[in-house]
Amino acid sequence: MNTLNILLIEDETADQLLEKILITKGYSVKRTVTSEADIQSLMTNNKTDLVIFNIDSPKKYFQLIHNQAWPIIIFAADDTPDIIDQIVKAGVGAYVVNGLEPNRITSIINIAMARFKEQQRLKSELEKTKSKLEERKLIDRAKGILIKTRDFSEDDAYHTLRKLAMDRNIAIGEMAKNVIAMAELLK
Repeated sequence: MNTLNILLIEDETADQLLEKILITKGYSVKRTVTSEADIQSLMTNNKTDLVIFNIDSPKKYFQLIHNQAWPIIIFAADDTPDIIDQIVKAGVGAYVVNGLEPNRITSIINIAMARFKEQQRLKSELEKTKSKLEERKLIDRAKGILIKTRDFSEDDAYHTLRKLAMDRNIAIGEMAKNVIAMAELLK
């Protein structure tokens, strides 16, 4: 038994084939909804692990799909380059055009799940890197203030910041913010 809770979203014109395939493969299909349903609340309120769209074209779903917190698979008929470009930018795990084959479903799901995990890891790494860069800028700015106001060398300014941070048991980035705030207050 597969433990994934799948939210299946299908156009009204879709047959129930995909739902039957998923159930046969042992997946838990939490809800099969049509495009008229309030999809966003269903995604949020149903402990969804994976969202699968079985639709003609994803055009009307781009806002919903972009940067979601779930892996997404789309089965569609639209293979225009513009649509594919937007799907890739939205971070969709798998976009299958006219290719609903029962023996490939498990592989498609596994690939989409792995791709989603990797995207989440990369996003997390990017956020950490941005945070470190922002902290580095604050430290450099605080060092500049100490160099200018106290006539410190760059090394002395850094060591002073570091010592102040350690004495107060806070991160050096936080100490840099405090130095900057104090300098702005004293202007």
